[in-house]
Amino acid sequence: MDENFYLRPIVTLAHVIEPQYPAAVDRYVDLGRFYDLTAAKTAADDVKACTHAYKSAYVRAYHSLKAARQVELDAINSVHRDFDAARLDRRLKGIIAREFRSKGNQQGKTTHRFLGSITHKGYIWRYDSVDALCPKVYEFVDAWELAGPALARLHAAAVEKGWDTIVCVAPEDVGRMEHLLIPGLGLAFITSCPGMDYGKKPYRRIRLDTVAETEGKSRLRFQTRMVALLREEAVDALKEAKRNHDALEAVYNPYVDFDGVRAQAALEAGRLLSYISLGKEK
Repeated sequence: MDENFYLRPIVTLAHVIEPQYPAAVDRYVDLGRFYDLTAAKTAADDVKACTHAYKSAYVRAYHSLKAARQVELDAINSVHRDFDAARLDRRLKGIIAREFRSKGNQQGKTTHRFLGSITHKGYIWRYDSVDALCPKVYEFVDAWELAGPALARLHAAAVEKGWDTIVCVAPEDVGRMEHLLIPGLGLAFITSCPGMDYGKKPYRRIRLDTVAETEGKSRLRFQTRMVALLREEAVDALKEAKRNHDALEAVYNPYVDFDGVRAQAALEAGRLLSYISLGKEK
């Protein structure tokens, strides 16, 4: 038997999915009953103020990120027009012939993940995950998003040879691959650029910027500075959003019975484990 639970979080807005098969398979776990409703209503003005403030900050962050991306894409498109793809293609053929000689005994399964993103602390990239899974790292130095097709080709070659892969997509463009991990081979292909630095010595480093003839360099420099400023504005807005959301939680916390929440969580965990045990016995 499988049972799904739909939890109403304590502090943030309710995130609820309607049960597809009520009672028979799915059900609600209502955590709202752990509020002291009478006491919480006395803080209504503070709740409203903090909620409006953090939502407003998020809107500013989204606007700044959207503007930054539009400027960035204009610069990237101008560089792509002069990119020497044939030169990179020759390099890729050598890598594929060297690294994918052996045939894997896996299913060629692809798992999609994010390796990082922009946060209230700025950009955070978890290259430690790469190092934990893949001791051999190829680094594409890629300031202009030129590596996507190359990574797609390497991914196709790995899958064809029967290796499971982890594809890490770009946070602002999930259709574009930024990193490719092949744990079965202990092999990774990553990209790095300003703000997304690997910071270690890779097995091989391939500088894609050297195979792109960039015209209008002064304009590109201006666009790069503009993108950086807009993203700094976005990070400042995210910091403000977090401060206001933390303040919102501080308002709510005194009115929540956390002992009751923990007891309910333990009960539900036990129920789930019992279903898992029954499934294994069957």
